[in-house]
Amino acid sequence: MHWACMRLADMGPLAVYELLALRSAVFVVEQQCVYLDPDGLDALCWHLAGRWDGQLQAYARLVPPRIKGQAQPMIGRVVTAPNARGRGQGRALMLQALDECARLWPGEAVEIQAQAHLHDFYASLGFVAISDRYDEDGIAHIDMRRASP
Repeated sequence: MHWACMRLADMGPLAVYELLALRSAVFVVEQQCVYLDPDGLDALCWHLAGRWDGQLQAYARLVPPRIKGQAQPMIGRVVTAPNARGRGQGRALMLQALDECARLWPGEAVEIQAQAHLHDFYASLGFVAISDRYDEDGIAHIDMRRASP
């Protein structure tokens, strides 16, 4: 997997299109959540893209502290392409995202708004629950935090 982490303004139009298409394919179509995915935050965030054979296979949005009202950086919009699932790409993506967060915001804890059914996966990466379950777009979520390494 080849990883690139950059600001939206530094990405070409095709790369932006690919990440928005992957996010929409999974979050809007597959998960049947009708919401506006481009939420006005993308220009303020870092975008981590994993490519294999030139194809976007994994993606996460790295939200700087205080952009969404949170004190810590946040990893969001975590997604793997349907054809890349079952091969450990989600774990590889999260490990790379954590490395990028440590590089961009050294010494900071990291937060996520995890789908509740993925609690154990995120717990295996060192995240702990910091909220009760709540509904977001018809899917149970839980806020989690990982202390700085």
